[in-house]
Amino acid sequence: MAEMKLSSISISSLLFVLFFFSFSFASNVTYDRRSLIIDGQRKLLISASIHYPRSVPGMWPGLIQTAKEGGVDVIETYVFWNGHELSPGNYYFGGRFDLVKFVKIVQQAGMYLILRIGPFVAAEWNFGGVPVWLHYVPGTVFRTDNEPFKSHMESFTTFIVNMMKREKLFASQGGPIILSQANWIVYFLFLQIENEYGDIERVYGDGGKPYAMWAARMAISQDIGVPWIMCQQYDAPDPVVRDLSLVTLLSSASVKMISVI
Repeated sequence: MAEMKLSSISISSLLFVLFFFSFSFASNVTYDRRSLIIDGQRKLLISASIHYPRSVPGMWPGLIQTAKEGGVDVIETYVFWNGHELSPGNYYFGGRFDLVKFVKIVQQAGMYLILRIGPFVAAEWNFGGVPVWLHYVPGTVFRTDNEPFKSHMESFTTFIVNMMKREKLFASQGGPIILSQANWIVYFLFLQIENEYGDIERVYGDGGKPYAMWAARMAISQDIGVPWIMCQQYDAPDPVVRDLSLVTLLSSASVKMISVI
């Protein structure tokens, strides 16, 4: 009995050590026309969409585990601007808007994550996620080459990116594992800026293309060490991933989207 117990402990320890080393180093995430490439290896990954504020924190572990048991490797979520910035510079990350907690539950499941900041996200969400208060900022026109809108959009994007950096949640940050679930490293494969803008860019006339190009440059300047995507932005500048959608670009060998909630 003692030998059996010791053997079980040894096997458990070995599995833990293997898990420890597999998640303890920074990853290099790139792509080409064929697939995602992580640390030089092409990856076939399946992703599921779980939008954290559509449920409550107590449900998140179960939803994520269900996705994993269904064969999902990657959780992707929008970031909902109007749920986080309740008034200019007044941020909220409590309750079902606890983004860091959600990401760390993904960490505990040993999964990858795609963070779709937007800040306009559509998603059948009020104002597409844009705060109502921004409508009342003098001179503001949404989603075009408009200085008030761009200023607030950049501030929110930078706030979210810096929050993720502080928590060392980007693949490029790596580092040794601290033996606490709250400090395991999660791997961001991509971040997204804007959402499905290419299809409506012409509606904004002369302000459409400059805004899209500005959004891409602003995102790149955040220096996160993993790729950015622009969903349905056909003319996004390098190195931003551009195509009809993330699904179209990566369907041959990388990421497929499944809606969970």
